[in-house]
Amino acid sequence: MRILLIVTTLLLALAAPASATKPVGLLKPEGPFPIGHRTLHLTDAGRADLWMPDRRRELMVSLWYPAFPLGKPAEYMTAAESAATVQGLKLDLPDNALQQIRVHSREDAPALPASRGWPLVVLSPGMGNGRTTLTTLAEQLASKGFVVAGVDHAYEAYNVEFPGGRLLQCQACQNAGRPLQTAMDNRAQDVTFVLGEVLKQQAPRVDASRIGMAGHSMGGGATVHALATDARVKAGVNMDGPFYPVVDIPKPLALFTSPVGEEEFGMGWDAAWPRLTGWKERRYLAESGHSSATDNGYLAIALGQKDKMPPNTWLRLYGTGDTVEWVRFFRTYLTEFFQARL
Repeated sequence: MRILLIVTTLLLALAAPASATKPVGLLKPEGPFPIGHRTLHLTDAGRADLWMPDRRRELMVSLWYPAFPLGKPAEYMTAAESAATVQGLKLDLPDNALQQIRVHSREDAPALPASRGWPLVVLSPGMGNGRTTLTTLAEQLASKGFVVAGVDHAYEAYNVEFPGGRLLQCQACQNAGRPLQTAMDNRAQDVTFVLGEVLKQQAPRVDASRIGMAGHSMGGGATVHALATDARVKAGVNMDGPFYPVVDIPKPLALFTSPVGEEEFGMGWDAAWPRLTGWKERRYLAESGHSSATDNGYLAIALGQKDKMPPNTWLRLYGTGDTVEWVRFFRTYLTEFFQARL
């Protein structure tokens, strides 16, 4: 898949030039609730890993949730993840450059109570991307009264830290020949497992009858798969991702497409669209790029990286529009969609 060929350039977009000293932060969430953040390490003992069959399937999950404003600020990524990215790309930067990106959540803050539980939204990132790339969307949703579970699908992103100091790499990026539907089915199984574990949490308390999912690129395809396979997932948003399986889905689904997405996945969308029998919306965003929903574009500008990227690569990733406004658009849409559908 051609999209995988730009993963390294996308990662470069997250790194600052050596001269950058001004602190960089994410967009401020718009909701009334302070935000807590918690990291979960989950192991599905009953399932072998698709990419590393000699290991059980492991996942790193970030929970963002309405919280009391207590505790220290959370980190955008861990020190090890930041250092590995900086060193791996041979950047002339402090090892903690990416760790220092400011967020608006507090680590392990006590969760606010909710009598019936908070609605839950699962976020699944694109292939090669970590869950951190959807942090702006996650913090916005949490500030509006959702619990958000951002999933790092093991061996499908670069430099993701697991317990014991293990930094897992994107084995899937080296296995592009594996059927796309198999990979997305694997992600849907991840989501089913994550839901079971998150619903066991006493705080934040989740309302099991109000669960949705959104994903970018491969994560968008996984969203469609989860809608088809897990009855608990009630509604979904696919942000420029592939469209498998071609089966009847009677649930609300929104699809946002970019020129790159239309080029890569348009035929699959056309084939699947008539099989969606619930509420549906398909919107072509002509000025967007494949990764306009992520943090990466506006962080690249804030950190001085736009001019270091080939213009055509930038166009494919982030389009011609204002990168901040695209992220604002997606976070507003997701909030309103899930408020209406869950």
